[in-house]
Amino acid sequence: MNDYLRQTVFSDPGDLDIGKLPHDPAELAYLARNLILHRGEWERLGYAVPDHRLHEDAESRYVTEILRILRERRDAPLTEARAPHERFVGTCRDFSLLLCSLLRATGTPARIRGGFATYFVAGFHEDHWVTEYRLPDGSWRLVDPQVTHPSYAVPFDPLDVPRDRFLLAPDAWRACRDGAVDPATFGFWSVAGLRGLWLVRARLLQDLAALNGVEPLPWDGWGPRQVMDDADLTADDLALMDAVAAGQVPDGMASVPDTVTSYTVYSGPRQITLRRSSPPA
Repeated sequence: MNDYLRQTVFSDPGDLDIGKLPHDPAELAYLARNLILHRGEWERLGYAVPDHRLHEDAESRYVTEILRILRERRDAPLTEARAPHERFVGTCRDFSLLLCSLLRATGTPARIRGGFATYFVAGFHEDHWVTEYRLPDGSWRLVDPQVTHPSYAVPFDPLDVPRDRFLLAPDAWRACRDGAVDPATFGFWSVAGLRGLWLVRARLLQDLAALNGVEPLPWDGWGPRQVMDDADLTADDLALMDAVAAGQVPDGMASVPDTVTSYTVYSGPRQITLRRSSPPA
């Protein structure tokens, strides 16, 4: 995954006909926005998501599954406008992965990035995922397809997210460790217990996995020490994450095991065996 143009098992769109898809990253971002409804947007968009759809869509970690569900809800070209009930019900990660998939499929190197957004709640760093794609000059640009919807009214172009408004997980870790920001302001604003340096650690590990071809769900965890409280962080944990955030990744650190723990709130923690190859078309 050095060039980020090749699809992963997670981003692979399968037999999707890309012939009529736009190639412009901005158009693809708006396309992804039209296909997914964030599970927390019901008030913003005036559509109450049925509970069963929250459960049905929650573990659809592969783009092939997202596209299958979209076809079931409306068998029409992806470029056609969809009503809320015809969309996939997902999270920021799903917006970002679908856009990443479409970018790769149409010839633009892309990857998803885990980190923390400052544009949802003032003074707080909300756990979030965005897409990063490579420009012709070799530089990288952040795009947040979720907030391209006008109701978000973010004070910047969501097709070119400033890096001081979205802190990539390595930058967030370093900022916390340097004392520049309070780790208690990182996490999920709506859930008081899901905040702190331990959660920045979890996102740092997930971001590392995504950069190396395993794009996880936000609630996936793995490894011998799944820390879920700042008090459980040891000196060794801190030193190891300091190295990872600095780009000094120990051998094997970027690998994700075949089985991870899904901590989804919809069915409780359970073991999930990841695909290692795409299903046949």
